[in-house]
Amino acid sequence: MILVTDPRTLHVMQGQLKLSETPDDVLVALLGSCVAACMRDPILKIGGMNHFLLPGDDPSANSNSARYGARSMEELVNALLRKGASRRNLEVWLYGGADVLRNSTKIGSANAKFATEFVKTEGFRLRGGDLGGKCGRRMRFHPHSGAVEHSYIETAPDIRPISTPPDASSGQVELF
Repeated sequence: MILVTDPRTLHVMQGQLKLSETPDDVLVALLGSCVAACMRDPILKIGGMNHFLLPGDDPSANSNSARYGARSMEELVNALLRKGASRRNLEVWLYGGADVLRNSTKIGSANAKFATEFVKTEGFRLRGGDLGGKCGRRMRFHPHSGAVEHSYIETAPDIRPISTPPDASSGQVELF
């Protein structure tokens, strides 16, 4: 008799990381300008996901915030190594980094660039991903198998201001 189990969903929120050693776990995240790195050791079939908001290091020397890319990536790598993963086996998928804000900040692009450079500098194998653009993403990572699913989140329609009401001094008043 084959027993089918529902996957256990673990939500990875901003500034968090989660690991899994269980075949049925699925790590999920909603991403806009943030980046999530999905990392696993395919031999041990363990993996994890982080979710960072800002590139580089925290400018505050006192903080150990995983909201920043450097800290978040280091914590994910070290957590996997503590579980017995081999650094040379680690494979990575990168998602997010969209420039979803309509202002001039390009925080998504900066996050994507940081994550890509980190993986390259550390010599990890980049297996895939989807970075950049203007749309957010929903993603699901299955650390045991290495499968990643993602879909785009439609952007909100442009909101136009309500037209200016007629000048009350003109005597024109519109009734509903």
